[in-house]
Amino acid sequence: MARLPAEHSFTAGLLMLTASTGIIDAASYLALDRVFTGNMTGNVLFIGFALVGVAGIPLLNNVIALLGFVVGSIVSGRIIGRGHRKGLPATSAATLAVAAVIIVALGLALVFVGDLPEWALLVVTFVLASTMGAQVSAVKPIGNSDVTTIVVTNTVANLARDSRLGGGRGQAWLPRLLAVVAMGLGAAIGAGLIQLFGGGAALLAAAAVFAAGTGILVATNRR
Repeated sequence: MARLPAEHSFTAGLLMLTASTGIIDAASYLALDRVFTGNMTGNVLFIGFALVGVAGIPLLNNVIALLGFVVGSIVSGRIIGRGHRKGLPATSAATLAVAAVIIVALGLALVFVGDLPEWALLVVTFVLASTMGAQVSAVKPIGNSDVTTIVVTNTVANLARDSRLGGGRGQAWLPRLLAVVAMGLGAAIGAGLIQLFGGGAALLAAAAVFAAGTGILVATNRR
């Protein structure tokens, strides 16, 4: 059986990570702190809303999530370094593996501990956002600007702009469309799992999808 070209296999792995982000953001927003730990655009907006006193939007929680994401990106960026050939360097693979373990640990904590006090929720938010920030730095060397794994705003814009209706040639429409679908599907899966089993189960499912995506990226890079 013919194998997919490396570019397509990398895209498949990134789509899995994108789906896991949808699940994780569902868990962090619906089951934890009413914040996003992957989509920082939403948190920046929430911070703005909270600063003018909009009811029901926590300022501290969103600031903690944004700070965690930045810290994770900085630390991961220093670990991974610069100047790699296009692909997934060993430092990126190790970073993703550690992130998967952290997500599993947080999921198990929610399953066995149950409701957490506010300070513990802030810690979970910070750590989870840090893993999402680390993920972004880890996949950067792959060089795929259409599947960023954490946000699809730019992807939707590129999909529309480069479509034939937008005057383009419809280039890269499939991976862009699949990235949007993956994020939405992940969010739906996460929300469904939370309703049925709770936030811990959603995080464990996210970890499984995250690990599968990481495995695809590592296997592709070895080729």
